[in-house]
Amino acid sequence: MCHAVPELPEVETVRGDLEARVVGRCVVRASVTGARTVRRQRPTELCAALEGRAFSAIRRKGKYLLAGLDDGAVLVVHLRMSGQLRLVPAGEHAGGTAPHTHAVLGLDDASELRFVDPRTFGELFVTSEIGPDGVPTALSGLGVDPITDGLDAARLATLLRSRHTALKAFLLDQRGVAGIGNIYADEICFAARLRPDRRTESLRPDEVSRLRDAVLDVLAAAVAHRGSTLRDERYRDLGGARGSYQDHHAVYGRAGEPCLRCATVVVGSRVAGRSAHFCPSCQS
Repeated sequence: MCHAVPELPEVETVRGDLEARVVGRCVVRASVTGARTVRRQRPTELCAALEGRAFSAIRRKGKYLLAGLDDGAVLVVHLRMSGQLRLVPAGEHAGGTAPHTHAVLGLDDASELRFVDPRTFGELFVTSEIGPDGVPTALSGLGVDPITDGLDAARLATLLRSRHTALKAFLLDQRGVAGIGNIYADEICFAARLRPDRRTESLRPDEVSRLRDAVLDVLAAAVAHRGSTLRDERYRDLGGARGSYQDHHAVYGRAGEPCLRCATVVVGSRVAGRSAHFCPSCQS
């Protein structure tokens, strides 16, 4: 199974942790050892842009973390499939760094912010090219973030009409709605009582409203439970703790088990080249 975490709820959890722990902290040293981790600029350039700078605010757009710096630049962090940010307090460095630690930011309270990424798909970069919405122009292709930007039914209906594709493919397309991946697309379709292979142009106004409510409700619930940590343990929060929303998944990863709503067996299939899980009885 191709896991999708971290998605919006996991990244939002890390964002909140960072906001509470590193805003106002200054980067006194930065090092990069992962050749793939910094690929939009030289690692030395990234380190120079960070050293001596303080974190001013922590934002998020879709699955991207946006760590504002006191000179107006932004450190962009994309965790992708297996990336983690870990904040290691002063006095806990003696054990060395964990395997697959590709970047370390030493902070002025002697703590370290570490980027760990076994699969090396994640990345870091610093940019001063910021759009009028405060989001780096490098991310201008991202669609609406349902949490930070809001999402009303009319806007969602317009986006759906423009795509002409399977509903799950639409939810996974970051150009429309940013932040949703494989797990939450399945959970949102279940909550909305819609099959993941429904064509976007076929949705009625009442179904669009249900979908909009499901997007907001599922993402909010997942954030409240600090995200989903699957069996591979790839997602952990800033302190290394697991999320708990996996204990509340209605369909994702439950193929062959009874639907929690109607007891029909949950089906596993492929939609838009990705695994999909749904109830063939109460999703239509």
